[in-house]
Amino acid sequence: MAALREIAARLRLSGDNPFRARAYAAGASAIEGLSDAELRRRLRRDTLTDIEGIGAAISGVVAELARHGRSDVLDRLRASAPAALIELSQVPGISRLRARKLHDALGVGSVDELREAARAGRIRTVKGFGPKTEAAILAALDAYAESSRVLRLIDAREEAERLADFVRSQPGVSAVEVAGGVRRWEEEIGELTLVVAVAGEPTPVAAHVAHYPPLARVERAEVGRLVARLASGVRVDLRFVPTARRGVALLEETGPPAHVSTLQDLAAQRGVDWNSLSAPDESAVYAAAGVAVVAPEARAWAPLPPPADLEDLVTAADIRGLVHCHTTESDGRHTLEQMARAADALGFAYMTVTDHSPAASYAGGLTVDRLRAQWDEIARVQERVRVRLLRGTESDILADGSLDYPDAILEQLDGIIASIHARHRMDAAAMTERLLRAMKLPVFKIWGHPLGRLVLRRPPIPCDLAAVLDAAAGGRVAIELSGDPYRLDLPPAWIPAARARRIPFVISTDAHATGDFDNLAYGVAMARRGGVRRHEVLNAQSCDAFRAAVRP
Repeated sequence: MAALREIAARLRLSGDNPFRARAYAAGASAIEGLSDAELRRRLRRDTLTDIEGIGAAISGVVAELARHGRSDVLDRLRASAPAALIELSQVPGISRLRARKLHDALGVGSVDELREAARAGRIRTVKGFGPKTEAAILAALDAYAESSRVLRLIDAREEAERLADFVRSQPGVSAVEVAGGVRRWEEEIGELTLVVAVAGEPTPVAAHVAHYPPLARVERAEVGRLVARLASGVRVDLRFVPTARRGVALLEETGPPAHVSTLQDLAAQRGVDWNSLSAPDESAVYAAAGVAVVAPEARAWAPLPPPADLEDLVTAADIRGLVHCHTTESDGRHTLEQMARAADALGFAYMTVTDHSPAASYAGGLTVDRLRAQWDEIARVQERVRVRLLRGTESDILADGSLDYPDAILEQLDGIIASIHARHRMDAAAMTERLLRAMKLPVFKIWGHPLGRLVLRRPPIPCDLAAVLDAAAGGRVAIELSGDPYRLDLPPAWIPAARARRIPFVISTDAHATGDFDNLAYGVAMARRGGVRRHEVLNAQSCDAFRAAVRP
């Protein structure tokens, strides 16, 4: 819930009770653990306060946001704290008090203006600041400039939808669609791009949008375009077009450029004037070019992928089973029965329970005795749900490439996810050897979040990935395409190499709560970006076929 996080940020900036700010941040985390369906159900029944961390005040704010798309609490905070202060306080080392002091003393209203003041030696003139502090702030600003322009996909989608909702509420707007890298499901987003279809003159609409409260400043305003910066430092680019040109603009702003250029050439060969093409949606543009529609996430493979490459791309509807699910037995937030009932409600045929193994003690990894006890619990819960429950584990790949359960235990499971959770910084040669040994183990394993990366936080592990994929192709291995929006691993750039070696995949949610089942959309999008077909995905098969394929 971005609005709750913004309230928390603004409360911290205002100097209000810090416990109140932390409560809103915790409330946002609790809400994010719910699926959309569960959130709507709790709002209808007024049972949000049954969730730990959500009190009456936060429940009221969430209900108000759901009903009206706004909150009195947030409106008051926005009115009392200029967006400029929010932006300045995002820079490491600049507290809310420092941000206000610099704003008041120097009149700086943006990060760029603060940088200019630092370079001109004006910060050192402010009481309480000296040359050393000025130099430290300038260094922090340089680091912030590199990081503030990039968002994880999940954060970018949420930020873009909030902006889109605001734009949709403006008079004269007939449609708003998010384009750019967000629409292509790229893992890292440097800019939020929106296409705004208007019924009349676009200038008044753009003028209204320029007053979007989280905007820190407008960088460029011209007929049909508005480029601005959010208080968080994120750049936004809005294009305003007549409704009749909506499809053309959406295609152009989604890109990538090579794909757009190819369609323009094809349309020209058919005598179509691109600049006067009337196309209320993208399908009309593709029709004018004489080719089939290409989904946004598939447009980067080639300027125009052959139709055969687009046939049978896996979809979310193809996925029949959930294969990477944690419960409260390790580091999950919901019990086995709660997870199973949620899977039931979503219509999945099977769910593999994969809590952590002993090496992951920090995550409550299960000892052999606890794992055996969980098997009994699985049997009890199975009597109360339709979804078929499979016994599994997420077993750590240890430094020597072995797994941390005895073979006698592994052989009794329905599935093993083998993952690296520690010692990510081994040198490339040692890491490669570690993975080669794991790939060659005789038990079948699903290689979990293979490169161990965390988007924008931790790079992929160093290894000779081509050699590891060769070993996986010759061993008993499937590769997980993790839909965890903080992982998105195996990265789509490497999926074609795995496909070329005919290694099968599973698409997972890495669910630690029932709301994480929504991660499936991310996993499927990453698979589609890599060209994965339905028949290449093991959990697109029936339960019996899946179980036979992955049985240790």
